[in-house]
Amino acid sequence: MSMFLDTARIEVKAGKGGDGAVSFRREKYVPDGGPAGGDGGRGGDVIFIVDEGLRTLMDFRYNRHFKAKPGEKGMNKGMHGRGSEDLIVKVPQGTTVKEFETDKVLVDLLAPRQTFTVAHGGRGGRGNIRFATARNPAPEIAENGEPGEERTLLLELRVLADVGLVGFPSVGKSTLLSVISNARPKIGAYHFTTLVPNIGMVRVGDGESFVVADMPGLIEGASQGVGLGTQFLRHIERTRVLLHVIDMSGMEGRDPYDDYVAINDELEGYNLRLMERPQIIVANKMDMPDAQENLAEFKEKLLATYDEFEDKPQVFPISSISRQGLQNLLEATAELLGETPEFPLYDETDFADENKEAYYGFDEGARDYEISRDDDASWILSGEKLEKLFTMTNFDHDESVNKFARQLRGMGIDEDLRGRGAKDGDIVRIGNFEFEFVD
Repeated sequence: MSMFLDTARIEVKAGKGGDGAVSFRREKYVPDGGPAGGDGGRGGDVIFIVDEGLRTLMDFRYNRHFKAKPGEKGMNKGMHGRGSEDLIVKVPQGTTVKEFETDKVLVDLLAPRQTFTVAHGGRGGRGNIRFATARNPAPEIAENGEPGEERTLLLELRVLADVGLVGFPSVGKSTLLSVISNARPKIGAYHFTTLVPNIGMVRVGDGESFVVADMPGLIEGASQGVGLGTQFLRHIERTRVLLHVIDMSGMEGRDPYDDYVAINDELEGYNLRLMERPQIIVANKMDMPDAQENLAEFKEKLLATYDEFEDKPQVFPISSISRQGLQNLLEATAELLGETPEFPLYDETDFADENKEAYYGFDEGARDYEISRDDDASWILSGEKLEKLFTMTNFDHDESVNKFARQLRGMGIDEDLRGRGAKDGDIVRIGNFEFEFVD
């Protein structure tokens, strides 16, 4: 069976931790004072959660940036900042989350209400109350909050159509799909135009969307393997609602009701269960001459085939070209989808790829730092751990700067620079920050 991918590239950024505070007690009757700067609060995570009501990644086309809020800063009198709430992002069931740069799979979100943290919030910086020692009872040291994780993700959703467009060739299925969705199928006024199914995401109202597949024009005998064969019929088998598109203009010289009967016979011949799918009859090309008379005749013939107690399919007169009647058709389709039980969304074999190793964590094996030379002979320091230490250092206080220098020495950076030929007075850069190397 053919599989189709709906994809979206998004940016996620977890919240930065709140900065720690430098503060001292100043109460009237506390003679020795002491440090009283509280810690910053934790930044919010970005968390994906499976929402069974979502069927496409359409919403991610309109909103590509997801940013959690930072934690509150620490305060005086030892009060800690409040941690930020996590940002919850709803995704459809069956979404695969990948790192955009590496194509590494982070998680397959398959279970209802399943959650996964795609970006972790930074921890709050420590206030100066944490750095008091017997030797330094009044430290002017506080940390900035840790930056939140920031990453570019690729979301992929294996799409199985909710709605199938069926009908004879050149009845206007491709044109209809191009008008109601973001699909741009190749359109031509000749038979067997659509050689592979075109998929379109259709948006109805606020946040409601569904997937429509324009199937290749069926011809009598397709269920016996004639013409385009059965692989496309097999895709229709997984849809929940069928839109039966009929050319009411009769321009091809065929009778609209005969077309309707022939296609239904074809569906029934392939698989009886297809006839259990609810159908909506789409009377297309109503802007053409004779269409009104043909529609009235069609309805009479249709009525005669049902007894008074049977549910008759709804008939929606439309014109894809002039866009008449489309909104009513889409709303009725969405309503019918809501009432129709789902067929299995995935086979167990759909994700059984023994060669694909799922990656569920974050890269812990990154080097502490890298050293390189710039064109002006200055030394460039980079690396995830080093840059995080730098970001969390509050350079407003000399004690914090001295602590950062000790951390660099502890990581072996001084010795490494010396071994590579760094001399007294050489410029060393971390991001936009410059300082002199002291041997």
